[in-house]
Amino acid sequence: MKFIKLGYSVITYLFFLAVFNYLVLFLGAGFLAEWIPVLSTAKTVDSGSVYFALPAIPAWLGNIVLLLVFSFQHSIMARAGVKRVVTRFIPESAERSTYVLFTCALLAWMFLAWQPQSSVIWATEGWLAVSLTLIFLLGAGLVLWSTFMISHWRLFGLSQAWHAFAGKELAPDSFETPSLYKYSRHPMYVGILLVMWSTPQMTVGHLVLALVWTAYVFIGIYFEERDLIRHFGQQYLDYRNSVSKLFPFKSLLGSAPMPGRDKAKAN
Repeated sequence: MKFIKLGYSVITYLFFLAVFNYLVLFLGAGFLAEWIPVLSTAKTVDSGSVYFALPAIPAWLGNIVLLLVFSFQHSIMARAGVKRVVTRFIPESAERSTYVLFTCALLAWMFLAWQPQSSVIWATEGWLAVSLTLIFLLGAGLVLWSTFMISHWRLFGLSQAWHAFAGKELAPDSFETPSLYKYSRHPMYVGILLVMWSTPQMTVGHLVLALVWTAYVFIGIYFEERDLIRHFGQQYLDYRNSVSKLFPFKSLLGSAPMPGRDKAKAN
């Protein structure tokens, strides 16, 4: 049974790697294909075949429903009360992997069911297009790097599974400010925003995705910080008061960063 539990978490993690990489392609393969032509065959936010789409509703509404289903699942399953319910039915060491599995499954469905709306809102060329492409890649790298700034293996369930397999107790969450977390409370979300908005060509479908997920980023921050305040109290309040939410404006204006960050960041 221990091997099954560990294997479940490892397979889920590999599924995450595939889905995360494809999410980058889903948003960027259209313009990255100018550099890597083979990417022109990928299903993207702007092109490709549609499978398992929601029937009898307009394409724009179906796409919004896909985004909202993902957003609700991603936020609701991260709440402490829901976690307590989930662990009544599965081992606590598999809870995080299960969360990741549901998240990735819904993203995979979105890739398949997304209905492209390719009317162009803006298009850039030359140095501006190259700059936006580089910012897009920087954002994708920042998202991944942010997971390692905190605890990548814990964030995606492998630490929990390994400690359970080895019969060891996982250390409780600690409050730290590694790397960019000294200057931004949510560098991962900064990366997500860069990925969504840094595109040489913005279409109607891409804009719908960017608008809905931008709203979700700020809603997610609200609920995440509410949980962190409950867990760490004044320590997190001091951190929030001295470190910028996203871009490091407070640091640029001379406010000294405060220590403190939850390594088990859930969203």
